[in-house]
Amino acid sequence: MRHSIKRVTMVSAMLVVAMVLTGCTNWKKKYEGLEVEHQNLKGLYENCVTSLDGAAGQQSAIQQKLADCESKLAAAQAAAAARPKGDTGFKGDVKVDEAAGTITVTLENKVLFNSGKASLKRATSSELDHIYSVLRQRYAGKMIDVVGHTDTDPIRKTKKLYKDNWDLSAERALTVLRYLLDRGVPKSQICAVACGEARPVASNASSAGKAKNRRVEIVVHTR
Repeated sequence: MRHSIKRVTMVSAMLVVAMVLTGCTNWKKKYEGLEVEHQNLKGLYENCVTSLDGAAGQQSAIQQKLADCESKLAAAQAAAAARPKGDTGFKGDVKVDEAAGTITVTLENKVLFNSGKASLKRATSSELDHIYSVLRQRYAGKMIDVVGHTDTDPIRKTKKLYKDNWDLSAERALTVLRYLLDRGVPKSQICAVACGEARPVASNASSAGKAKNRRVEIVVHTR
């Protein structure tokens, strides 16, 4: 009987030891698993911090660019508001057609050309230089038409050079076009148009009316 009790006691002790050892093993595995998970989470956290730092730097740069852009826009709006209403920048005979989206600057032929000729009176034209300056400063990228007009008088003295008024108006428009091209207006932005005597602005029955009809128009398309 004593031996049986002793034996049972020993078996029980061995079971307790086995359970303790098994429990230790399970806790160790759990610890190791938690340690791995901790390291993974720590790595993810550090990556997130790095990404956030980079995003913060980009945000700061974008905010600075936005502030600069808003400052320039405000300055441009202030400058535009300071201009008198209808101020195109051009001088002389200027007409604005808001419906058509055009600005037309008219130059009398006597300013640019001698009678019956298509070459400029002077190598340098202050009138055309002013027009180019305004085009460059205010209307960069806008399309430009250079339109030549004449009165109804037929070509006489320079008949050998120009077949008729269509021919003369075309050559005068091209002369002005080439002048502006030489100053820097892009070829893709400008064209020449000949109207001859077809679009008068005054009666050709008087000398004053004919003088108004002999003209070159610079038409700026603002849209």
